[in-house]
Amino acid sequence: MKKLEDYVRTIPDFPEPGIMFRDVTSILQDADGFKLAIDSLLALIQDVPCDVIAGAESRGFIFGAPLAYALGKPFVLIRKKGKLPCETVSASYELEYGTAEIEMHADSIKPGQKVVLVDDLIATGGTIEASAHLIEQLGGEVVKIIFLMELAGLQGRKRLEKYDVDAVITYEGK
Repeated sequence: MKKLEDYVRTIPDFPEPGIMFRDVTSILQDADGFKLAIDSLLALIQDVPCDVIAGAESRGFIFGAPLAYALGKPFVLIRKKGKLPCETVSASYELEYGTAEIEMHADSIKPGQKVVLVDDLIATGGTIEASAHLIEQLGGEVVKIIFLMELAGLQGRKRLEKYDVDAVITYEGK
C-alpha cells in the first residue's frame, strides 16, 4: 500500500532555484491519494472534541469540507478579503513582501465553540495564525490545527506554538 508521500509530486527549483515545491494537486488527481489524505487528516482529529471545522482559502476548503462532512460538523470558510457577502471580521498578516487580509462571516463562529482549523500546508504560519486570531475574536476556541504537509525549515510551527498543531507529512527543508 502506498504512503501519502508517494502521491506528492516534488518539483525542484520552483518557483525559484533551491526551492523543492511540494505539489498537492498530485494527491487530488488520484482517488486513492485523495482518500488517503482525508483519512490521514481524520486520524489526527478523531479524539479531538470539536463543534466546527474551519478551512483557509483555498486548499483548506478542499481538505476541510470532507472532514466536516465525515464528522457531521459545520464547515466555516476563511477567505481572502472581499469574497464574503455578509458582515465580516478581518485580520491582516505579513507576507514576504507586503501584507494580506483574510475574513470570516461575523456569525460563523459562536462564543465557546471548539474549532479545528485545516489547511493543506504550513510554511511560515502567517495565514493560519491570522485565521486562529479571527476564530478567537469571535469567541471560538482553536482546539487543533492540522495540515496535510509541513515545511519544517520555514519554522511556521514556532509561530503557532500556543496551539496544538499536527501535520500528516513533514518535510525538513523549505
